[in-house]
Amino acid sequence: MSLGAKIAWDDTVLPFQLDVSDMRGRVARLDGVLDGILKQHDYPESVEALVAEMALLTALIGQTVSLRWKLSLQVQSKGAVRMIATDYFAPKEEGEPARIRAYASFDRDRLTEGAAFDQVGEGYFAIMIDQGKGTQPYQGITPLAGESISACAEAYFAQSEQLPTRFSLSFGKSTEPGVDEHWRAGGVMLQHMPKASPFAASGEGSGDILTAADLVDGEEGENWSRVNILLDTVEDLELIGPSVAPTDLLIRLFHEEQPRVYDAQAVQFGCTCSEDRVRQSLSIYSSKDIEKMTTSDGKVTADCQFCGAHYVLDPATVGFDADNT
Repeated sequence: MSLGAKIAWDDTVLPFQLDVSDMRGRVARLDGVLDGILKQHDYPESVEALVAEMALLTALIGQTVSLRWKLSLQVQSKGAVRMIATDYFAPKEEGEPARIRAYASFDRDRLTEGAAFDQVGEGYFAIMIDQGKGTQPYQGITPLAGESISACAEAYFAQSEQLPTRFSLSFGKSTEPGVDEHWRAGGVMLQHMPKASPFAASGEGSGDILTAADLVDGEEGENWSRVNILLDTVEDLELIGPSVAPTDLLIRLFHEEQPRVYDAQAVQFGCTCSEDRVRQSLSIYSSKDIEKMTTSDGKVTADCQFCGAHYVLDPATVGFDADNT
């Protein structure tokens, strides 16, 4: 069996605006991207679910970055899943697809039978933006909070960016008749851009971590509440969307908010690793360090954690000393 014919809106992110409530958002659908990411690894299902959620969040958030920029999301925790890392490489030119890659580091012996997010312990959620050579990368960090990675992302935007943000996500294994079982994911991101409320300025709000509701009041608060109530009516199958186009979903949910859509952004699985990049990463090591890395058959090996590529190098050609001979 095969994965079947590609649906027109698979592996796309559709930006939109709600004119009545002055909000922006994105609808994302991932299929082949998740297949490209997950087939590189032999993850347990709970880890696959976390990676799928992170990849979906990365697509939704990454669509806003400028051409040639790189956005990275990272979860670091003391739980069984120690780290989840994703990268979004914005297109080099308008009309080209963006690329996403992701991987997780985990302790298989510590995984439990609970929900996927139960495998994540105390830690932090981070967003990093790299604008390219000659610029200082931006990084924002917030403690892990809530009961999902998407809740952590919402807390990040409220706390670090003071932007009311809401995610509604669905992801899981698709079991369509005549098609290989594979992961699909879909979601909606909403974001309001009001002036920060007094709670944001004073650090008060719902506990130690600000929430979107702490950032809006008055008419803006009413708009935020109304649109969130509408989003609460969405069903999982509508989000994943094998039979519901993103534009149809927006009309179903927000027709009274006058949704306006923009050009969709295509995304695909893609890794940037190469032998040259491996050599560059090893250039900081001395010949003594390289000797310690050399295998019994006289080679230096390296594996890409994102795509599984395996590199075999001559130790005499790598390291600080090799670069200065």
